[in-house]
Amino acid sequence: MSHDPVLDCPVGEEPEPEALIEAAMRWHFSPRTGSPFWLRRAETLGFDPVREIRTHEDLSRFPNVVHELRDAPARDLIPRGYGPDPDVVGVYESGGTTGSPKRVVLLGDWAERSVHQSLRAMTERGHPEGVDWLSMAPTGPHLFGEIIARQARARGGLLFTIDMDPRWVKGSIAEGRREEADRYSRHLLSQAEHVLSTQNIGVLVTTPPMLERIARDERLTALVNDKVRLIRWSGARMDPDVHHLLTTEVFPEVAFSGGYGSTMILGGVDERPEPGPDGTSVFDPYSPYCSFSVVEPGGGRPVEYGERGQVVMHHVSKSALLVNNLERDTAVRVRAGEGRVGDSVADVRPLETFEGRTAIEGVY
Repeated sequence: MSHDPVLDCPVGEEPEPEALIEAAMRWHFSPRTGSPFWLRRAETLGFDPVREIRTHEDLSRFPNVVHELRDAPARDLIPRGYGPDPDVVGVYESGGTTGSPKRVVLLGDWAERSVHQSLRAMTERGHPEGVDWLSMAPTGPHLFGEIIARQARARGGLLFTIDMDPRWVKGSIAEGRREEADRYSRHLLSQAEHVLSTQNIGVLVTTPPMLERIARDERLTALVNDKVRLIRWSGARMDPDVHHLLTTEVFPEVAFSGGYGSTMILGGVDERPEPGPDGTSVFDPYSPYCSFSVVEPGGGRPVEYGERGQVVMHHVSKSALLVNNLERDTAVRVRAGEGRVGDSVADVRPLETFEGRTAIEGVY
């Protein structure tokens, strides 16, 4: 495997943003180290990434290519620089909210780096160690499950899982089969009750829609309050009023930690410990590898700080280059912390329609 001191800096350290971007352009667009996908795509860009892309702002010159990941051969996404036997953790897919799913390849070095930054945040916030976890979240083709499994092991916990198929629920809702979606949710809750009633679960990982359903069930609510010390939520929007209700009245003694991310940045980030405007959750990017921009709807110029716009995501690392991706979310633009590139985001909400389709969240 080829080595680059910037792209291969020690886990837990972050390079200078411009040094990372310049090194990534050399890596991904060299015939020796780049992926077949990007080497082919380079011929259509109309600019030389190695000479012309040097800053975070320059990333906006790239076309949004993530829609091409619906059909691209997964092997073509692996950079040649990893050699004939790359450490592939798995091939993962987006939720398929607005059509057929997009695919990415998770490589071992990025999985280690991404999980390390989340573990560091948990330690800084005093999250429990040595307790068992229950994850009621997508597994299978979804990156969420892989990341949660690694986090639980690293924190010294056994992981109990309840598989969730968000596509079935979304399909049921889209076709007007709401009762089928509700029945599926009840199926998930019955499994959660069995695990919570028989095991000492200290960390519960799930989505806001499922938390709201748990809160409507007296026995499940009692089990969570009796055993769980931390609820980690992500995968769908958490309404600020619902967040306040859950944290102050339904689960008042349980710590909460939200997450925001995307398969298209190969991971996610935890919310800030302190709330943002109007009690909303604020998310800082894992800079400089992953970054956010908040722009006018449809991909225009950046909105003003404190204003709502559409989220654009970028991922720049040795393992992947996924930039200028216009997401299906809107958010309030917040100044990123010192030394971070791009924006932080608050009060993330899904668009009602995206790419000409109705966006359905369901349980995830």
